[in-house]
Formats: sequence, C-alpha cells, structure tokens
Amino acid sequence: MGLRKGANVPVEHTSVRVELGWQVRPGTPDVDVSALLLTAAGRVRSDDDFVFYNQPAHGSGAVRHEGRRQDDASVVETISVMLSAVEQDIATVVVAASTDGAFGRVPGLFVRVLDAESGAEAARFDATDADSETAFLLGELYRRGGAWKFRAVGQGYASGLAGLATDFGITVDEPTTPSSPPERQPAPAPAPVPPAPEPVRLSKITLTKAAPAVSLTKQGATSGAMRVNLTWSAAEPGRGRLGRGEGAVRLEDVDLDLSCMWELRNGTKGIVHPIDSQFGSFDRPPYVLLDQDDRTGGSEDGENLMINLDHSAEIKRLLVFVVIYDGAPDFAGLHGVATLYPPAGPPIEVRLDECTVPSPVATIALIENVGGELVVRREAKYLVLAPGVFKQQAADLEYGWGMSWHSATKD
Repeated sequence: MGLRKGANVPVEHTSVRVELGWQVRPGTPDVDVSALLLTAAGRVRSDDDFVFYNQPAHGSGAVRHEGRRQDDASVVETISVMLSAVEQDIATVVVAASTDGAFGRVPGLFVRVLDAESGAEAARFDATDADSETAFLLGELYRRGGAWKFRAVGQGYASGLAGLATDFGITVDEPTTPSSPPERQPAPAPAPVPPAPEPVRLSKITLTKAAPAVSLTKQGATSGAMRVNLTWSAAEPGRGRLGRGEGAVRLEDVDLDLSCMWELRNGTKGIVHPIDSQFGSFDRPPYVLLDQDDRTGGSEDGENLMINLDHSAEIKRLLVFVVIYDGAPDFAGLHGVATLYPPAGPPIEVRLDECTVPSPVATIALIENVGGELVVRREAKYLVLAPGVFKQQAADLEYGWGMSWHSATKD
C-alpha cells in the first residue's frame, strides 16, 4: 500500500522487516539506515535505544540492523522489528536514514514494511521531495490503542545523523572546538559524580578503490582487541535467495568461512579458519582467534576474528579473507560486509559487492606492519581457482605466503 506523507496504516503482523531502498547511479552517495526506540515522550531512554551500523542489535532483541542487499542498480538496507517483543514503555520505533552527501542526489528513495513471515508488503512510502538534507526520518511504527501502525513521515535534517540522533536524546561523540578558558576563580572541590556513559560513535571509515588504506597506528589503535566481523546477505529482495526458480540458492544454505593467513616477524606463518578446527589463539601466537563457525549466516553476530594488538610489534602481516565452503558456486549476488572494530578510532568497513567472475574466494583486507606502523589496506579481490588448487591455497598463491596444503574438512 502506497502512502502519502503523513498518512498511516495498521500493521497487523507480529514481526516485520522495514526496508529502506534507493537506486544506484553515477555520483549517488552512500546511505545508512538506523532506528530509534522512543518512549511516549518522544525520547530514547538511553543511548542503547539507538540501533545503527555501530550498534546493530537492541538489547531486547526486538530491533536489529540486518545489513544490506545490493546489485548493480539498487541497494536495500533492512531493519527487523519483532513488534510482539518491543518493550511496553517503547511507544514508537522511528526509521531514519543518513548519507555522506545529500538526499537530493539519492534517486528512488523509499521505505516499506513487510511481513517478516510471508514477505507481503503492508505499507510503502516513496520520498520524492528530498533536497539538501543529510538525514531523513522516513517513517515510524507506533502503538495506538494496543495495536501497531506505520506512519509515513518524510522529515529531513540538514544536521546529518548526529543532529537527528541528538534531537531524540542520543549523546553523540563529536569533536568540539575548545573556547578560551575563563579566568580562574577559587572554588570549592566539586562533589564526586558518577562517570558519564560513553557517548555513541557515529563515525566509520569505508575503504574504497579511491581511499583503500588507513593507519591503525595514527588512530591510536596499537593495543587491545580488534574485532573483524563478517556478515552476508542475498541480493534477491526479501526472500533470502540467490537467483530465481528451482535453481535458486537459499541464503540459509550458504556457508562462508571467515579466515586469516598470518605471518609473524620471526618468520612463523599459518592460517586461522574452521578447517581442522584451526581457530587460532588470542593470548599466544598467532594472536588471532576465530570465535565461531557460522554455517548458515543465521547468527546475529556473524563470524568474528579477534586480533590482539598488544602484540602488534610481533605481527608482520595478516590477510583477512572469506571462502565459500558450501551452498553457492561463487560470490555473484552474495554481498558480504566485513567490518573492523579497532579499540580506538571509528570502525573500518569493506564491502564485497563487485564480483563478476566465478570466484569462491574473496580477499578482504591486508593488515601489515610497515616500519612499525600498522596499516589496513582494502583488497576486495575475487580469486578464480586454477585446476587442482584448494580454495585457501588460492589466497596463498595470490599473496605469496608459501605454505603447504592438503585436503581437509570441518569436524
């Protein structure tokens, strides 16, 4: 059902997917979707009521950022909302979007609500009057008389995601320009106060062909744990399938393996992956640990590598890559997103969405110790297997690791 701005419609489903989509054309800026859980007063209870790319799941489990699907012509980002599980003191779930450009340059912007079970469309709103706004409140799910409704909003913000979030009570971590200090006056010692909660970090770095590298050292991320997260989605809208008809591949049948080939400065080298249960170690060499083998993509957290940056001086290089273990012949239509979460500085994102060859192996990022500086470089290469070459071996040959390989399987 198409809605005009300000119109509303009942939502009778207990669980829905809210999809925000747009068309891809030359010069189209990237867009991110987010959700805010508001009380009847129109404010969040805390920063935990903000769901977005850096905080993808609400603590209640009722609202989740599900990532994106993308093809050559369009992009869709999804927020899932289990309406039956939304806490009683939450009156509204606002769905918003932000961009690093202006929404006037984002063609075909829409939001729609789908029944999570059947995929049937319950409501749709096409935003046609965007201009210079850098954030947009597209719609909202709200309670009325014990039931849920969806309203098309279409309100733009010139102050970006930070301004939108602040309006609803989110504490945003943004640099400020210090003013001149006032003249010192003697004052009594202040009473002790509890520490303020950590503000929300909205910034992120997306590595692209034009800007392929970032220094962890310059960000101050040279100690602590860095998490590398992998999630993936299907390009087929709403149904979790790759392709159509009887030969379609179901997303839940696709098993991707997040992997890491490592080399230390003392010359030792190896691989961390689920094959032969080589999950690595965080506190001893190789200082890289794989947390789980998500064989369906159904885990809300995906697969994660943990890298111990306390030992960054011992690391020569780490190659993060992903292998299709089973369920799909190649990466065409299978859009992965790898996000690095350093202990300091913004998250670093690499998207795997440009596969045009029959490849079951995609390299994501190369982390190298260059003269004492730890640098992350985007790779995003899709490797085609030569006859008789194992999938992991293809990454070895491409980057010259020089290891020996033999046939093996998962436990």
